Parts: sequence; C-alpha cells; structure tokens
Amino acid sequence: MRRGTSAILVKLLEKCSQSGDMAIQSTAETLFQTAYESRYTWDENFPGYAANVQLLQENEVYAGKIRIDPSLNIQVTEVADKQIEAGIDIQLQEIVTRCQRSNFQTTYGQYEFSLDETVETDTVKVFVKSETTDSCYNIHNQKIYQEIRVMGRMALEINSGEFLDTDSGYLPCVYHVVFRNSQTSDVNSILRFTDTYQKFGGYYILTKQVVAEYENGKIETPQSITEFVYSNIQLLE
Repeated sequence: MRRGTSAILVKLLEKCSQSGDMAIQSTAETLFQTAYESRYTWDENFPGYAANVQLLQENEVYAGKIRIDPSLNIQVTEVADKQIEAGIDIQLQEIVTRCQRSNFQTTYGQYEFSLDETVETDTVKVFVKSETTDSCYNIHNQKIYQEIRVMGRMALEINSGEFLDTDSGYLPCVYHVVFRNSQTSDVNSILRFTDTYQKFGGYYILTKQVVAEYENGKIETPQSITEFVYSNIQLLE
C-alpha cells in the first residue's frame, strides 16, 4: 500500500531543515515525481485500438470511426462534418497525452522545483518553472489534485475531484478546467469533464466523456454539453 503524501513529506522536510535550499529543490522534485509517476499510463506494449465514435451536441449526432496505432498516431474517419472530425481528433490527442508514458527526467530534467512555505496537513504545493511556463501543483496522497499553468496572458487551472484508482495508477475522471486572464484573473470559461473508462485486455480506455461548458465563471447552467461516446472498442493485433 502506498503511503500518503504527509508521511513522505515529514521525512523529506526533516532532511531539508538540515541541508538547505538544494535539499528543498530535491524534496519538491521528489514529491512531484512521485505523484507524476503514480498516474495511470499505457505501457510500452500498448497495441493501440480502433473504435466507433459518436459525438452528441445539442440535438445533433455525428458518427465515425477512430484508430490509435501502437505509436499513438490518431486517425479519425467517416465523420460527415470536417469541423466535428477535427474536434474528435483534438479530444483524442488530449487522451493520448494523458495516457502516454514518458520518462520523468526527459520531460522535467531542466525544470526548477520549489515548495510553498505554507504546507497544509495532507497537501503540498509544488512550483515547477521552465523558461516558458510557470506551473503550480497541489498534491495530496500522491495524486495531483490541482494544476495551475501560466502561459503569457492565459492561465489554465485544472481541478480534479474524483479519480479512478487502478492497480497501475490513478486517472482523473471528474475534473474542471478554468481558463483565466493571467493579468486580471477574470474567468473566460469553465469546462467540466466527466470521464468513463473500461478495461480492455489489461488496458484502461476511455469509453465516454461528457464536457459541460460554462461562461463568465458561472456554473449553475451550462451553455453547452458535448458527449463523446466510444463503442465496439477493439485492441489492434
């Protein structure tokens, strides 16, 4: 059984108090790396899959076929509307990015890590900085609950509320994404995602995603709801 964030944090902070700033950098990186590598991802033997897709938006239904090969290249075909086809492709790119396994040092080796000075009981805030982006992550029980990423005038905030816990890691399944003006903090829009996964031949694959869009920071009534439904999922041979 994995230990919670707080147990690991106490031991690491004890070392920090003895050895200074470099240890704090190392502690922040270790905490983030643990949460990052605890996510569910497809392994190197992932064969890819093919499926039917339906996109439901307002009173319209669009159907087509998708294919993701072992190299995680995406194909979307047989969708009558090219704009809808492109939207399905973008959605699948997000899923592939989430499930694609990557080496932590290759991805984050050149980043700087630091801890927030105020640490709650079971939550730690880690700042991750590169030349182009500043990010902040809230980590609890070795899971990333919140990510805030600032890119120029846009700030992106991802808040995860529910997770699917598998024997190979965790997957966010209910989360909302807030788009803000990084200078004024005004909310431009909010997207609320509800994801459903099923296991096929040892791999968890998205079977349904419901996206509710809200404007002006108000989440009482969505402006639109879009559903992506994947069926007849077959792993490639």
